[in-house]
Amino acid sequence: MKYPKRIKTLQKTLHRKKLDAILISQPENRRYLCGYRGGDHGIGETSGVLLVPVEGSIHLLTDFRFELQAKKEAPTAKVHLYPKGLLNLLKKILPQLGIEKLGFESHYTLHSFAHLLTTQLKKKGIRCIPSENLVERMRLIKDEEEIAVIRESVLLNEQVFGDIYKDINSFSTEIDVALAIEMAMRRAGAEDKSFDSIVASGGNGALPHAVPTQTKIKKDKPLTIDMGLVLNGYCSDMTRNFVPRKPSKKYIKLHRLVRKAQLAGIAAIKAGARCCDVDRAARSIIADGGYGPQFGHSLGHGVGLAVHEGPRLSSANKLKLKAGMIVTVEPGIYLPGWGGIRLENMVVVRDNGCEVLNQDKTWLDI
Repeated sequence: MKYPKRIKTLQKTLHRKKLDAILISQPENRRYLCGYRGGDHGIGETSGVLLVPVEGSIHLLTDFRFELQAKKEAPTAKVHLYPKGLLNLLKKILPQLGIEKLGFESHYTLHSFAHLLTTQLKKKGIRCIPSENLVERMRLIKDEEEIAVIRESVLLNEQVFGDIYKDINSFSTEIDVALAIEMAMRRAGAEDKSFDSIVASGGNGALPHAVPTQTKIKKDKPLTIDMGLVLNGYCSDMTRNFVPRKPSKKYIKLHRLVRKAQLAGIAAIKAGARCCDVDRAARSIIADGGYGPQFGHSLGHGVGLAVHEGPRLSSANKLKLKAGMIVTVEPGIYLPGWGGIRLENMVVVRDNGCEVLNQDKTWLDI
């Protein structure tokens, strides 16, 4: 089973950092380490935390609402309920386990809870140590089992898009399209959407993260659809741009420029390549085409259990890519008043290049 192996890897890190245990509160990290899928309704409301000691069994701390789910989904963990609150349980269980130095995910924990955690446990002789990205670093490189699941997620996402595209002229507004996409995802077997779908017609496409509105779909203007779904825990993320009817010469010119930039970025990806150099390979194409200032975001980001995770393909990131990393490649051009064009595919970094997970090029090459 994959979870004990992941726990052992984390425990080695705890040993190096001289921590007796770590409290895992970030939902994707919990799922990565034990399989528990309990959902959080925002950072202020948790479905449980995972306590990983430097040695021995892991402990899943939750409440009555999630007891049966926790026992079913996380069979490798000892499940404890906290009817009187998480802090009260921690004050009881940590001394029993001999834990004196407790790490916690400071990048995800609310400041107010971190303060309570630190002050309350100090009275018990337990020191709380802020810790960042211990599990996220493990998640950077996907094994072949994870890659296979992500590949399925990508292909299902493409299938849903293709079904929506066939009926694109039957939708009146951006909201209509977004709702149809997300309903089709669930019907096709997705757990959920990876993020709120972006559907932007005409000038709204100049907003990279446009929110769908009651704006009418303009049949002769650019239409941006950015969508992703969750399948068996793993996300997909894809952007397609097209004109519902006949594209203008300007649209064709810009679409081809963005596609050329995307292909240049993909060609630059391989194990050992720096993220900033991959970003530069694509960005230089758009800059040479005269639209450098209109491409203002990073080239891409990692995707896995979270739709946005490391590594980031940006001009500031000198991290070297490693085989097994999965990233998006999504250059774009955004022109206020006219619209935008963004093309996004997902790729797996390999030793001598990369594997493009998306298969359908119908809407990419025009």
